[in-house]
Amino acid sequence: MRGGFSQGLQFCVVLFCTISLQACDGSNNTYVAPPPPKVRVALPLQQAVTRYFELTGNTAAINSVDIEARVQGFLESIDYRDGTTVTKGTQLFSIQSDTYQAQVDQAQATLASAQASQVGADQEYQRQLNLSRQRVTTQTAVDSAKATLDQANATILNAQASLDLAKINLGYTKVVAPFDGTVTAHLVDVGALVGVSGPTTLATIVQMDPLYVNFSVSEPQVLMIKQDMAKQGHTFRQTDLPTIPFEIGLQGETGYPFKGHLDYAAPQIDTASGTLSVRGIVDNKNRALLPGLFVRVRVPVGHEDKALLVRDDAIGSNQLGNYVLVLGKDEIIEQKQVKTGQREGPLRVIESGLDAGDWVVTEGIQQAIPGSKVAPEKVALDAAATASASNDIAPAATAPTSDAPKPGTPKSDTP
Repeated sequence: MRGGFSQGLQFCVVLFCTISLQACDGSNNTYVAPPPPKVRVALPLQQAVTRYFELTGNTAAINSVDIEARVQGFLESIDYRDGTTVTKGTQLFSIQSDTYQAQVDQAQATLASAQASQVGADQEYQRQLNLSRQRVTTQTAVDSAKATLDQANATILNAQASLDLAKINLGYTKVVAPFDGTVTAHLVDVGALVGVSGPTTLATIVQMDPLYVNFSVSEPQVLMIKQDMAKQGHTFRQTDLPTIPFEIGLQGETGYPFKGHLDYAAPQIDTASGTLSVRGIVDNKNRALLPGLFVRVRVPVGHEDKALLVRDDAIGSNQLGNYVLVLGKDEIIEQKQVKTGQREGPLRVIESGLDAGDWVVTEGIQQAIPGSKVAPEKVALDAAATASASNDIAPAATAPTSDAPKPGTPKSDTP
């Protein structure tokens, strides 16, 4: 009896294990693949775009000169405040003038003496001329009187020139601003002897409005401009420069808020650098710019009626250059190499490699892998360009809920 009971118990255990293994063999379970990632796609924006060359340059003062003492003397006064903006003709310095005033007085006396001598010489000549007509004097006396008169006239001219020179030197004792501008700190103190062995620099004056902007254009860019003008049937002339606008912006600021026009272009390429020197003029009435600043320069070089633009943050880069991800057949992601152009706000011009009918991935780019299937949401680019990067885009895989299995785990049909 005991042996039979043991055999029965073993049979029950084997049967239970067999049933349990059949329940766990997974023959009725199915695999749930994760859903395709959600991305936003948009067609390239087509609009008219002005093509620019984006360059770098420096601002420079149109006029910047040293104010110098041209006569010798002691500096008597400084008549401006360091760093003051002055107008043309404003007195800046005063140099000892009594010596030069005495020279003016002396020259005036010499001129008066010469004029008196000229009057006497003229009267003598007229008298000798009348006597000659009455035949009571010789021709020699007439010629001598005429020579004396001519000499008196020359003496007057010499005395007048000396007076003018003395007045000029006297005027140099009052140093004035040659044009409107800002004067630097004075370099010589009151009481110093200036102009001893030549001109003495007293300060510097800089014209602040307008300003020059100097920059260089590379040789390939010059050739591109000439080719574009040739296609339009135009020939470049220096007289056309004032009609060409340009824009500049400072480091660290957005855009190009300062406007101006071109003023000069060098007649030849610099063989050492392979560039062409160009200069423009920009207004600076509010003194926002200073001479010597590094600036970003943008010059228009052409116009395109139907340029393709995509979001700048939708463009990637690899060893081959720049690329964008586009929606292909059956919603499969494809990668296209593109040639990019200038930036227009949040957008960038695509010069080649992209078609107007391509749906470009603009958000969810990290989940869009070339060759993988996605769940696209089509949007308009003009609206997408002003939206934040992807704050409101749904994640690629939703979090599991209490009644939904985790992606990649088997879903059991057993209760």
